[in-house]
Amino acid sequence: MNRVSVDTAGRPPSVDALARELAIRHSLPHAVLVDIARRAIANGSTADVKKIADELASELAQSLLRDVVNATGVLLHTNLGRAPVAVQTINRASNLELNMLTGERGSRQDAVGKLLALLCGAQAALVVNNNAAAVLLVVAALANSRDVAVSRGESVEIGGNFRIPEVTEQSGARLVDVGTTNRTRLRDYQKAIDKRGNDIALVLKVHPSNYRVSGFVEDTPTSELATLSVPVAVDIGSGLIDNTCPWLEGRTPAWLANEPAARQTLKDGAALVMFSGDKLFGGPQCGVIAGRADLIEACAQHPLARALRPGSLTMLSMQSLALAYLDRTVTTEITFWQMATIPVSELQLRAEKIISASGVGEVCLLDSIPGAGSAPGATIASAGIVIAGDHLAKLRKHDVPIIARVKDSKTFIDLRTVRPQDDAVLVSALKSLQK
Repeated sequence: MNRVSVDTAGRPPSVDALARELAIRHSLPHAVLVDIARRAIANGSTADVKKIADELASELAQSLLRDVVNATGVLLHTNLGRAPVAVQTINRASNLELNMLTGERGSRQDAVGKLLALLCGAQAALVVNNNAAAVLLVVAALANSRDVAVSRGESVEIGGNFRIPEVTEQSGARLVDVGTTNRTRLRDYQKAIDKRGNDIALVLKVHPSNYRVSGFVEDTPTSELATLSVPVAVDIGSGLIDNTCPWLEGRTPAWLANEPAARQTLKDGAALVMFSGDKLFGGPQCGVIAGRADLIEACAQHPLARALRPGSLTMLSMQSLALAYLDRTVTTEITFWQMATIPVSELQLRAEKIISASGVGEVCLLDSIPGAGSAPGATIASAGIVIAGDHLAKLRKHDVPIIARVKDSKTFIDLRTVRPQDDAVLVSALKSLQK
């Protein structure tokens, strides 16, 4: 075994010796450990080189992507990847762009696009790499060098510095503000269309995500916007397919009461809808554009479409999810909807068993939230475990990190966002808190 030491002349250890010492405690490739050793020797004094190297290796190991247990109660946690999706592949090639009937090159959009169109009640559909890309592509393809009308109340910034005015500018279109921040009526859009000097090619209606103006407010519903002389594209954001939720037994959950849905928005006359795949749809990060076939084709033929297209894993996952919706097997195959529909009584029973097995915590009632800007302000009744004190850091350092939340010097573990298969992981993590 190589041990790091400082020689009698006070020189630092060799890079190789330090890297080999680090390998005993850190499961990182040798090339990575060599780089860390070099940086530690360059940046530290002779006496603390080993400590600096250990800290650098630990920081890198902690930063690597890995599975975690989401115990926050936020079903679609942006920091935790939003909707959890299993990657299913057996390392074979796929017919991503091969027409199986002719043996010639095909389109990655054809099969998945048809399924999504059927699901949304649209003529056609297209998948891109996220909803911001969907909005960008629609505006670029349909309004380049022309004007896009957007209500001032919907000219918003959402997470990740995504700003509607800047997206419009990048697309090559010109933004025309309509109405006021709190009230925009149909006549405001018509005035913008009729105004001399304007060249309105598209009306863009935007889901405001977590932004809300309350009180003396008014907006224009899609059914009214559809009477205008230009196409209406609606960013519904969260990706609810149908507000009647036919894939669930019983009535639509109360927390979805005000959430716009693709089928109803298109039925109300929207020419296009755009939404995220990794929110209420329950899929991987991507964006979906659905609606009129001629407008979808214009988007597909735009040069940006190639830059924004998703890869095979995303398309395979979206195909699987679309089939689950059409088969009405959503609650058995889509993790998000499994989490959203677990009865509180079942969560309480799981909490009791985890506490009994670990000897830590008490059962508590909680409020989960959809997250990621979906159904803002809505809560979902839940249950979990409360532990006195702040244990977030220790839980994060567990073999499978547990991501919980703290309030009033108490740690809360919300079981609505924890898979039942991970209850044993929680037991192990809670036991470790006693050491």
